[in-house]
Amino acid sequence: MKMHIPNSAWLNSIDTFLEGFDPKNPEELSITFHKKWLSLHPMVLSMIAALGLNLSPEKINCEELEAKSKHYLERMGLFDLLGVESGIKIKKREAAGRFVPLTQIKTPEELTKFITEVTPLFHLKPIHAEPLRYVISELVRNVLEHSKSPHGAIVSAQYYAKSNKIRIGITDTGVGMWETINQSHNPKDDLDAIRLALTPGITGTTAKEGGTEYNAGAGLFFIKSIASVNKDFLVIYSGRAMYKLLRRKAKRVTLKADPFDDRHSKRGDLPFWNGTAVGIDLSLDATQEFSFLLKLINETYKEAIRERKKAKYKKPQFT
Repeated sequence: MKMHIPNSAWLNSIDTFLEGFDPKNPEELSITFHKKWLSLHPMVLSMIAALGLNLSPEKINCEELEAKSKHYLERMGLFDLLGVESGIKIKKREAAGRFVPLTQIKTPEELTKFITEVTPLFHLKPIHAEPLRYVISELVRNVLEHSKSPHGAIVSAQYYAKSNKIRIGITDTGVGMWETINQSHNPKDDLDAIRLALTPGITGTTAKEGGTEYNAGAGLFFIKSIASVNKDFLVIYSGRAMYKLLRRKAKRVTLKADPFDDRHSKRGDLPFWNGTAVGIDLSLDATQEFSFLLKLINETYKEAIRERKKAKYKKPQFT
């Protein structure tokens, strides 16, 4: 496998980075870097780390870093997690208020501990801490319950003062969304699987509208809605497909049950990612009261299920 880290890779321009991923020869990983500068979304770091965890350190070849910002990769814990020597010497700095280094989460207990420890790091007010906890908890729980990845979820996050955003990346190298959704539905391809996974009330655990008591098919829809309301980016990459929620232009908040009705871009022709990678930006300027937000999302969720059930029962029945 080959992965090149460019000078800049953010969610709005993630396509170029994903296009450059080469999944051939999965028994080895070659990592190359832009020579002058590295400016990356945590999703990019989480993807590289997730790939490397499938290999022993001697099968990972890292090009020598020359970029001035190379210390960032060391500080985020990329080389420690992979067991690779970077040759970069840095002074250990307190992470509080700035970033969460790459972290591997394999059990619900580790997730609970991570959630307990991560929110105080950013010194957030409750209005901001609640969405952050919800997003991380739901995305990691999805990995633990559905991905079948032996390495669990790889999580990283960083606060960016200039834009006043927290950017989060969560990645696994499990079975991917198509296989998960295909257990109870019939997605025609990877992009359709992502669409179904983002649709309220649809889950891979059952064909029943609204899911089950334990899995209602609400988590990803809620996360997409949080990003939509706050005019933030959300990217989901699985198999050959990518869905990117773009910033909402309209002032009026209108939540869409079908993710393809939101302002978005999509691809179905990317190099195959064996698992699922998610990146999301959370703006701390525009965050709505979380209780109000959940109420609005829940109403949209229930209405979507009602409409689908109504349409289903209107279909002619043949005996």
